[in-house]
Order: sequence, then C-alpha cells, then structure tokens
Amino acid sequence: MSRVCQITGKKVISGNNVSKSKRSTKRTFAPNLSIKKFYNPETEKWITLKVSAAGMRTINKNGIVSTLKKAKEQGYL
Repeated sequence: MSRVCQITGKKVISGNNVSKSKRSTKRTFAPNLSIKKFYNPETEKWITLKVSAAGMRTINKNGIVSTLKKAKEQGYL
C-alpha cells in the first residue's frame, strides 16, 4: 500500500498546476504521511502504521484501539 493513510484512507489525488498565463499542467497532491509506531494495549504489541497528520490527530483524540477498529470496518487496514 503506497501513499495511502491506513487510518483515514487519504491517498494521492490529481489536479492542475495553473501558471500566471492560466496554462494548466497535470500534477499530484500527496497526503502528509509518516510511518509511526503505536502501542496497542489490548494485544500488548507495537504496530507500525503509515498514517497522515489527520490520522495521528484522530488517534490522539479517540485512542488507538477504537481507531483501529473503525479503520478495519471501513476497509483501510
């Protein structure tokens, strides 16, 4: 799985670079991803996730256990 957040499902999207003369060329918008280790207290193990900045905020807000459960239901993991 490359360039896809495992929590929020954010992925690369395409758009246009628009110059001053309004000339358009294709470009990609990549999500702000980083590889982080999180401790899962249920299984007492560390898990490595490729997660976006928004995904990290979600984990901090809701907790790792409930966030992983929701991501599995939505098919991101």
